[in-house]
Amino acid sequence: MGTPSEKFFLGRQPILDRNQEIVGYELLFRSADMDHAVFESYSHASSNVITHALSYFGMNEVLGGKFGFINVHLGLLLSEILELLPIGQTVLELLEMIQLDDQVIERCRELKEMGFVLALDDHEYDIANNDIYYVVDIIKIDILLTGMDALPDVVRQLRKYPVKLLAEKVETIEQFQICYDLGFDLFQGYFFARPIVLNRKKIDISGLALLKLLQQLTTDASIEKIEMTFKENPGLSYNLLRLVNSVALGVREKIKTLRHAILLLGLNHLRRWTQLSLFAGHDSRGINHPLLEMAAVRGRLMEIMLKQLAGRTASDEQAEAAFMVGILSLLDILFETPMEEIIANLNLNDDVSSALLRREGQLGKMLMLTEKLEVTDFDAVTVLLGECGVSLDQLLTAQLEAFNWRSSIVHQAG
Repeated sequence: MGTPSEKFFLGRQPILDRNQEIVGYELLFRSADMDHAVFESYSHASSNVITHALSYFGMNEVLGGKFGFINVHLGLLLSEILELLPIGQTVLELLEMIQLDDQVIERCRELKEMGFVLALDDHEYDIANNDIYYVVDIIKIDILLTGMDALPDVVRQLRKYPVKLLAEKVETIEQFQICYDLGFDLFQGYFFARPIVLNRKKIDISGLALLKLLQQLTTDASIEKIEMTFKENPGLSYNLLRLVNSVALGVREKIKTLRHAILLLGLNHLRRWTQLSLFAGHDSRGINHPLLEMAAVRGRLMEIMLKQLAGRTASDEQAEAAFMVGILSLLDILFETPMEEIIANLNLNDDVSSALLRREGQLGKMLMLTEKLEVTDFDAVTVLLGECGVSLDQLLTAQLEAFNWRSSIVHQAG
């Protein structure tokens, strides 16, 4: 896979439906050479960067079967480059500075006939745009720009048209709830990854069992002890057998016993499965849970970066530690419990716990890097890449592999 000549950053922001399941991602590309101020005024990446990115990535790997929302300016909207995109999987977002004139409306009709989904980005309602409201599929409303007080009116006006409404910049659960009650269909923003301190849940039984299992796997407990934890928690056993019998592991005969399953999976796999199960088993969302997605990508990204840095000298233990920091870094949000309490239940080494509690050490820096990448703060990412000693090319390769790996996990679990 060749590296694109133009260096760029890739950001991927989740878009959720009313069940808070991931239905797509907005993909943000930014040229690494471009001055930040220029980027802001130009609003988004050039056709050039998008073309490079596409040829470098292959959209399916980045999207894992979900929709990709891509910003398009007028030049790109009218160009044939768009036809390189996977048509049934792409949402074209018309940037707000595009004049919605007859030429644009006509082009939108053509693209829609080809099978593209169309969205208006950061849109403000205007009766003059009546015609395009019957062509586009989604209207994105920046709730901070619009203001929460003005939202009900905007929603009422747009409800007359056959469009889905997407609330963007939803940063708190309260904002999500207001937009949900107003009838928004889609939501973008990091509200789902914000700590809610008010209603502290006690970690539920299955969560405790998984944490206990994880602790046993981290401290190399005997197979007998591990087996016992499974026996005490029938739900865990069911999920373990389902995982082992999934096609991906290429097992010829059905696995009947727990011990056979544990031996067959191997302790490393079992450890990973346990970490991911903490999220997947948490509620009905299962594998489309945005926190599971985020945690899995964090873990895998950190593991790959660590291997890139340490090269052949990376031990399994170091790689596991990096993966574990990524996965565990969202458990406080998932369980609505302070990180200190969760760590107290697990016997973690100092590198891992100081990374999780204080973002210290190499693992702590890498964790910060993945966090800044999630919110597409590319300026902070640039600084942290320097501190971690990772190049932009290495980061892109690691991202692609992490997104890819995450999709393969979903197919195993499905």
